[in-house]
Amino acid sequence: MIIPGKSYRGALPPLTEQESTTVKRLEDDVKMLASSIEERNTRLYPALIEAEQYIAKSFEYMGYSPTKETYDAVGVKVSNIIAELPGTVKIDEIVVIGAHYDSAPGTPGANDNASAVAGLLEIARALKGRQFERTVRFVAFVNEEPPFTWTELMGSLVHATGARKRNENIIAILCLECLGVYSDKPGSQLYSPPLERFYPDTANFIAFCSNVYSFPLLRKCIKEFRKTTSFPSEGIAAPERVEGISWSDHWSFWKEGYPAIMITDTAFFRYSHYHNSTDTPDKLDYERMARVTEGLKRVIQKLLD
Repeated sequence: MIIPGKSYRGALPPLTEQESTTVKRLEDDVKMLASSIEERNTRLYPALIEAEQYIAKSFEYMGYSPTKETYDAVGVKVSNIIAELPGTVKIDEIVVIGAHYDSAPGTPGANDNASAVAGLLEIARALKGRQFERTVRFVAFVNEEPPFTWTELMGSLVHATGARKRNENIIAILCLECLGVYSDKPGSQLYSPPLERFYPDTANFIAFCSNVYSFPLLRKCIKEFRKTTSFPSEGIAAPERVEGISWSDHWSFWKEGYPAIMITDTAFFRYSHYHNSTDTPDKLDYERMARVTEGLKRVIQKLLD
């Protein structure tokens, strides 16, 4: 399958004024989730609720009216947090932007996945007050991490199955998963075989990943990203059995037949602190994270109009 356009090569341009502002906001959100709150999951339930409240209040501060999709999980109440901006013409056509806010046991989860939640909040902040033809729904998912991964208690699967039962016309899902780690060192990027033959060994890019069914959505998104953003990018559409391809919330939407892609720095394929206690805010590259986030804003605006 042919990926459109070419990945950006060469020195990155100076940060724009907007990117510089985004750097600070991303860092603030990551530090709140991964330093002030730290590990957040059902094992440390008060911290999970604190993270939930922080995200909901952030949406409220932007001017949204967030709702909670609450359900029972191992004897406690957990919630997805949802904020929506209705479309003006094709109101029933929904674009979902999602990221999970829980962290794996034993880790404060700065890159996995406070980085993506920070990106989610920044995109929601930028789009509020704008008018688009289609509806955009921002969802902070709970229970992506073990022991809930690929189970009926996974927050994104709860949302996806509910959407299907409501017969919602979700036309695209962009799942943000680990956005904050980059390196210019040769050999810093790893892959599951045989992908190393086809992709660069330097971990300086953002990856767009899908299954075969969602390839048209992947093509559309990476084409717009490469057209508008001076930042390295790689794309792959592969069977779900390929290691890492289905390892996040987009999998839940694939289960329900919705087109979904994951946007990621590739997590454990380049980051030795993945799922460790050392996944802390100081490990992240906020400037490159801001460049990616600004690029994703443009991609999402294209999908909405």
